[in-house]
Amino acid sequence: MERGHVTTPFGRRSMSFALLARQRQISEAKPETKRNKWKLFRAICEAREELNVSDRSLSVLDALLSFYPSDELTANNDLIVFPSNAQLSIRARGMTAATLRRHLAALVDAGLILRKDSANGKRFARRSRAGEINEAFGFNLAPLLVRAREIEGIAAKITADREYFHATRERISLCRRDITKLIQLALDGHVEGEWGLIHDRFRASLASLPRRPSLEELQFLLGRLVELRTMIVKLLDDHDKTQNMCAKESQNERHIQDSQTQSISESETVQDAQPTKPLGSPAALEAVKKIRPSADDTTGVPLKSLQPSVPLDTVLRACLEIAPYGPGGEIRTWHDLLTATAVLRPMLQISPSAFHEACQVMGPENAGVAIACIFERGGHINSAGAYLRNLTKRATERQFTIRPMVSALVRARAGAS
Repeated sequence: MERGHVTTPFGRRSMSFALLARQRQISEAKPETKRNKWKLFRAICEAREELNVSDRSLSVLDALLSFYPSDELTANNDLIVFPSNAQLSIRARGMTAATLRRHLAALVDAGLILRKDSANGKRFARRSRAGEINEAFGFNLAPLLVRAREIEGIAAKITADREYFHATRERISLCRRDITKLIQLALDGHVEGEWGLIHDRFRASLASLPRRPSLEELQFLLGRLVELRTMIVKLLDDHDKTQNMCAKESQNERHIQDSQTQSISESETVQDAQPTKPLGSPAALEAVKKIRPSADDTTGVPLKSLQPSVPLDTVLRACLEIAPYGPGGEIRTWHDLLTATAVLRPMLQISPSAFHEACQVMGPENAGVAIACIFERGGHINSAGAYLRNLTKRATERQFTIRPMVSALVRARAGAS
């Protein structure tokens, strides 16, 4: 790639400061920078709305990339392609010349390609006697390589937003199912409570959601549904505890009535023994709790199983290597962590299906923490995808939680320091 050289447009097209800045960025590109052109193109397709590029313009960019002979875009090589309009039209699915010019101008305005015009505006290459290209005039693909990190970051953020959006919708669906079945259980069991009003509140919350909700609207609805589900579970737990206490008191009353029919000598023997504690005493209530565990012990875990089990600051202290992959080179929120893991997953060769299964079992945040820990211990793990699937399987069998994994990294880092 030529350094310190500026090319002005041919014909009526004027020079601009933006064009000058883009050419300066190309001249300052690091020589070791390289990317696979088709992977980079897929990232551009993912981020096309943020880059303000249409699908037809992407078809033209796809055709231009096909004229570059290698799959790797490298800063050390000359990244100029020089197809004729006829050949470019064929590879762009028969696009007319006027439409081609319009979409080529759109790609230049978006900062994805640059023109390198010859003296007469034609696209061609001068070759040496050995057949090597000495100088070429056409379209420069170097801006793609210069903006590769930016484009990949935008694509990763969009992918993380979409996955987080789908995960939030799935949580809402689970909450809807739980609330519907719990209300039906209360009605069938004749549990005391204003269940009609609770059901109306539930329906009103669902009706408030627009047809095409945003992520913020989904998160707000999820918070209201989780709060409503927690209240319903508490009412059912209180009813269950009351029923258990009544059954225990009835059993003790029958036992007392049977004891009163014993002989006088047996009653005298009982009087010599230690007196029995009243049923309503704290010791008796504690005995009831030991016989039948509280419903809170069994229902509390599923309600929180998909929530982050480790504070974000603890994760960031344990996994320092993931921070540069967050938006702007830092991680401040769980959403930033998921964006960083979206960038890391292709690098670690973790398939989308493996990540989706981990999200289903552990929740998106905990799955992101697992990937961060795997990346932190990269030198000790041969296959990150297989390792994540194994963690997911163990989590399904309740043999794995994310907290001990993070704690081990924190201790290891503290010992190293």
